[in-house]
Amino acid sequence: MKGRGVIALVLFGFVCIAAGVIWRRSTGIARARAESGLEQRRAALRAERTKLEGDIRDASSRAALARVAEDRLHMRIPNDSQVIVLSRSSVPVVRAANDPSSRAR
Repeated sequence: MKGRGVIALVLFGFVCIAAGVIWRRSTGIARARAESGLEQRRAALRAERTKLEGDIRDASSRAALARVAEDRLHMRIPNDSQVIVLSRSSVPVVRAANDPSSRAR
């Protein structure tokens, strides 16, 4: 009986170890699949971010903003005859010390 008990105990131990190995491998495979899915999701999000940054760059370009200003705000580029250039006087304006507009705010 002693020999059979030892053999049964060894077989039971072998079955437990084999079950543990199988469980660990199946858990590892499941985690690897989940990690692979997350990596694919990350790559997709990076691609989407790059696309959105390009869209932002295109939408904020000078040509796109000019088109929006013309369409939505009814603005347009003036003709040369409609432009008035104001020149600054080269003589500085001196204000009196008691002038309220010259005081610091």
